[in-house]
Amino acid sequence: VQLQASGGGLVQAGGSLRLSCAVSGRTVSSDCMGWFRQAPGKEREFVASINWSGAYTRYSDSAKGRFTISKDGAKNTVYLQMNSLKPEDTAVYYCAARLGNPILSTTAGDYNAWGQGTLVTVSS
Repeated sequence: VQLQASGGGLVQAGGSLRLSCAVSGRTVSSDCMGWFRQAPGKEREFVASINWSGAYTRYSDSAKGRFTISKDGAKNTVYLQMNSLKPEDTAVYYCAARLGNPILSTTAGDYNAWGQGTLVTVSS
C-alpha cells in the first residue's frame, strides 16, 4: 500500500489549505486514517483521524474547530481541510493508515503505513 500526500504550500496566517492523501495498492474499507505533523525540532504530533466509514473523527485540541478531516471512498483519498491557519501550524504533514483496524487512534505507533509528507508553511 502507498500513501501519497499533497497540497502543502506557503500561505499567510488566516488562510486555508486542503491536503490530500491518495491511497493506492489497497481498497480502503476497514482502516483508520490519520494526519500527523512534525515541526522543526519537535516530535511528530497527532492532528486528526477518521474511520473509513466516515462516521467517527477525532481532532487534536489545536485542530479542533479549524481543521476538518474527510474522505472520498470512490477516490480512495483522505483530505484535511485547514482553515484559519496560524504560524504555529507550520510543519511537515503526514498522512497515515492503520491498516485493517478502524479504531481511531492518536498514537503514531498504531499506524503502520505512512505517506512521504507535505510541507505547510504559514507566514505571519
